[in-house]
Amino acid sequence: MSEIRLIAGLGNPGPEFAGSRHNMGFEVVDRLAALHGAAFSSCREKALVASIRANQAPVLLVKPQTFMNLSGLAVRALLDKHRLPPGALLVVYDDLDLPLGQLRLLPRGSSGGHKGMASVIAAVGTEDFARLRVGIGRPAGDAAAYVLSRFLPEEAEPVQKALEEAVAAVECVLREGLVRAMNKFNRRR
Repeated sequence: MSEIRLIAGLGNPGPEFAGSRHNMGFEVVDRLAALHGAAFSSCREKALVASIRANQAPVLLVKPQTFMNLSGLAVRALLDKHRLPPGALLVVYDDLDLPLGQLRLLPRGSSGGHKGMASVIAAVGTEDFARLRVGIGRPAGDAAAYVLSRFLPEEAEPVQKALEEAVAAVECVLREGLVRAMNKFNRRR
């Protein structure tokens, strides 16, 4: 049985950021909520939150509304509110260092330069929590502009496949645990 009880998808709030490369975490938790028939609502902890069930236990889906670089504030507040340890956390986010569409599930690790993850690590006080990195590829030019850009039409199919696979990976984590999900999904490319 999975110990994951809070799944935070990282992104930036607002319609101007919808569909951007930096919002892959939001996209994954949106799809998870839809799959489970759950709806997001605002909470005092500066996040949109939906609740699903896995193995007869509640699991929170979270979209911090603090903007990417302050994502840790909302995540920490929700961990505290629900009295959850860092080990109950899974963070889903975009990753420049993975090719477009590639996934990597990990039990812990550094931020890898991702400012949203750096914020979560600083707020939680440890790197010892699970994460699902969703590859968006690295541009030849300005990385900051690239992560805020939308996907090109020719990228639509691999992005859709990556989102479907990311949802399947999270579902596997919830059903079978992180190690089994890592064995299944980290070997796929």
